[in-house]
Amino acid sequence: MAKQVIVYTTNDCIECTMVKQVLIQEGISFVTRNIATNPEYQTEVEKYGYLGVPVTVFGDRAIKGFTNELKELMELAKSNV
Repeated sequence: MAKQVIVYTTNDCIECTMVKQVLIQEGISFVTRNIATNPEYQTEVEKYGYLGVPVTVFGDRAIKGFTNELKELMELAKSNV
């Protein structure tokens, strides 16, 4: 079974929107977990060592923000389809 990309997000988060747009452009499917609507998602984010969003998770790797690490994570996700 293929691993799933998860994007932790919140309302009105520009950086979150950018992450999701790039994933869509690259054809990478993902699920969104909005920490504003479900407090359990904030707890999950904190388990990865982060307090804020966006946090993008693939397998055992989690990265925060819209950074070069996101590009690496996307390549991993593409190769694991």
